[in-house]
Formats: sequence, structure tokens, C-alpha cells
Amino acid sequence: MPQKDPCQKQACEIQKCLQANSYMESKCQAVIQELRKCCAQYPKGRSVVCSGFEKEEEEKLTLKSASK
Repeated sequence: MPQKDPCQKQACEIQKCLQANSYMESKCQAVIQELRKCCAQYPKGRSVVCSGFEKEEEEKLTLKSASK
């Protein structure tokens, strides 16, 4: 049986916030930040819901090294 995703609760809170605010991401920055904090606590690959943030970080690093 797979382990429960440790950041699932925060991901659900983001979905609720987005739905309540007509999908305006700017109104949900606090809950998005909470998910980022949760993701930072776990090793890469531990949380499926954090994979989007992990990919975002990889792309930033790739762009930085390409611009040097």
C-alpha cells in the first residue's frame, strides 16, 4: 500500500482556495507558500504533489546555467 503524500492536505487547500476565488492565483499566495514550505521538508520525489515545484526549480537552474 503506497504511503500517503505528506503534502496532500496543502494541495487540497490550494484547490479549495482557487475554486473559491475564481482561479485567481494571486488570491491564494498564502496557501501556495504553505505547500512550498511542506515540499521543502521532504526529499525530492517523496511527494507527488510537489513534483511541479521540483520541475520549476530544475527549469530555473537550467536557464541560469545556459545564460552564463
